[in-house]
Amino acid sequence: MITRHFIDIDQGGNMRRVHYRKAGKGPPLLMVHQSPRSSKEYEALMEKWSAHFTCIAPDTPGFGQSDPLPGNPEIAEYADAAINFLDALGIAKCAAYGFHSGGIILVTAVKRHPTRITTLAVGGYAIWSKEEMALFSDRYLPEFHPSGYGEHLAWLWNRILEQSWFFPWFATNDAHRLSVANDDPARVDAIVREMLDAGNAYQAGYGAVLRAPRDIPAVDADVPPCLISAYDGDPLQEHIDRLGDMPPTWAAKKVTTAEEHQAVSLSHLMATSTPVINHLPEASDEGFVTIRTDDFEGLIHWRGKRGAERLVLPAPSYAAADNQPAEQVSIDLPGHGLSDNWTGNVPVTWASWNAVIDAIAQALGTNQTIYPALPDGDRDQLYPDLSPDRFGNYLNIAWQIVRARHMFAPWYKVDADHAVAFDEQRLKPEHLAAEHLALINGYSAKQYHIALQSRHKED
Repeated sequence: MITRHFIDIDQGGNMRRVHYRKAGKGPPLLMVHQSPRSSKEYEALMEKWSAHFTCIAPDTPGFGQSDPLPGNPEIAEYADAAINFLDALGIAKCAAYGFHSGGIILVTAVKRHPTRITTLAVGGYAIWSKEEMALFSDRYLPEFHPSGYGEHLAWLWNRILEQSWFFPWFATNDAHRLSVANDDPARVDAIVREMLDAGNAYQAGYGAVLRAPRDIPAVDADVPPCLISAYDGDPLQEHIDRLGDMPPTWAAKKVTTAEEHQAVSLSHLMATSTPVINHLPEASDEGFVTIRTDDFEGLIHWRGKRGAERLVLPAPSYAAADNQPAEQVSIDLPGHGLSDNWTGNVPVTWASWNAVIDAIAQALGTNQTIYPALPDGDRDQLYPDLSPDRFGNYLNIAWQIVRARHMFAPWYKVDADHAVAFDEQRLKPEHLAAEHLALINGYSAKQYHIALQSRHKED
């Protein structure tokens, strides 16, 4: 099972929170994701490799649920951040795996901290020409901020969609076409959500990778062994020929499929011994608990303090807020926020939801549960289908909903009789962006609403 955790890192008196995923037992394997993704992209791989390693995959600074680095960091700061993460976990040595920009970060970490990594596997290592670097610096990383009417969402959808059509994504000509083009809404949606998590912080992390020196360690460098491989269809496969001379314990190879890349990487990582670890620490005011009932098994995200008096339940399609008062803890219910969704059909009976809530209260040590007020309106109209579609329309629909529900109740009755007073500050794009992300993550909002209605009837 993959679990999720937070840890706080003190860097010069500045506290930075890191979110990470963990699976398996045995020697630690640090897994650094590509940009602009998060550790979520490694879930399937962690399930495979957890039979051999304790797989530990952090969200790199500014991505996923991890805080960004201060200032204008370069690749050395991201490499050092990976080592600081190991320090916070109490890991002296580990194996490491990185894909694309994750590999750039880890190769830099190996050069700066060679005694901390026992062995390294990399998926695709970019060696850009001066002309390619100039092309990227002009257009590859535009600023990304939410806009009042959701215009940023149309750009984001198309930018992520077409990055499998052309590389770089904006070079829409035959010379830059890729052989792996797709229009799969689920694949695009996964990356879109990660970009929405990162916001403009993606520019710093991705930019540092693109600007990073592409110097492989010298032939006589005392560094741990490394294997760099890339498969057919990976735009970095041709870069294998650009690597040049490497240390004797380093190797590079072209493979046919992603599965073959993973197989040769695992074989390489297992060829070197790495010390086993035990317990890993985590933050005390935010985390995840594993909950099992007859109808639900998964991780529930919480914020606040374990043992607080009150457990606060957000309303349907909302998520737990930051900075909970000392006397309460708030959660994301199943199918909301950062918590896992129900498996199979989402229940509408209060008994199923209440069993989960009771189990959460017991796990967190709370005594009183605070239930949300139900929004007025027809549940079918309050929570329309927001499944990802080929054209990204669901993103715009959700944005219009979060705007309208500040001004009308219910949000879909737009007339003078249903107008409500609102706080203009809550219409700022950054506030709407947080509500928008919570809404599209509210997979089970309608069923939760129905269950709450049945609870009210029982009372």
